[in-house]
Amino acid sequence: MSISSETYGNLFNKYHFSFIYFFLLLNKEYLLKFLIIGCASTGKTCILHQFIDNKFKANVTHTIGAEFGSKIININKINVKLQIWDTAGQERFQSVTRSYYRGASGALLVYDITNRESYNAVANWLSDARRLASPNVIIILCGNKKDLEDQREITFTEANQFAQDNDLIFFETSAMTGENVHESFLQCAQIILSKIDSGSIHPNRIHSGIQCLRSIADNRSNRSQYANFDDEQRNKSRKSCALCQT
Repeated sequence: MSISSETYGNLFNKYHFSFIYFFLLLNKEYLLKFLIIGCASTGKTCILHQFIDNKFKANVTHTIGAEFGSKIININKINVKLQIWDTAGQERFQSVTRSYYRGASGALLVYDITNRESYNAVANWLSDARRLASPNVIIILCGNKKDLEDQREITFTEANQFAQDNDLIFFETSAMTGENVHESFLQCAQIILSKIDSGSIHPNRIHSGIQCLRSIADNRSNRSQYANFDDEQRNKSRKSCALCQT
């Protein structure tokens, strides 16, 4: 049985379109807005530098307002661009830094395992994040400075119980050694993508903190907009957090 050129052409067009459709589905790109929040001197900026640059940056100064960084990670063959805002932890800057909460899809809430006061403030930081960020914000609790075990004031068990009681993912991290720093960001992004897949989070909605940069329609205008935004931020002077040992 011979197939006419017209029939062959129709079959080719049908399956060629299906292949392109499948390819585009596999090549979505998401942009997620993340925050790093918590008291001053807990090592938030050092966590940011460890994640972005894969190295520990010592002798940094207090963050004024917020510091910005971005990084692309790959999760299940999906490129995810994280725009990360490291916010000032000092009380006098909190009225300014709260403006950065709007539309955040994920947050790392950081305390210092050697500083009881920073841990006691976690509940207030959590309340602000859930009140001011996106309704579905995913929050990772990070007990930083894990390398300073001999100075520990907060046990893993105590913080882990708080995390369970408040529906948080919990890691103890060290910005100095890098332990669990990348894992914290990765876990946060993975949870967000799983919620997108399940339909409980809808990207591109106002204040969701999520942009689908490449879809079936291949929204190139959005992609260029955010690329330019990153370039502007990278050209600005970076101000950092102080007294963070890890």
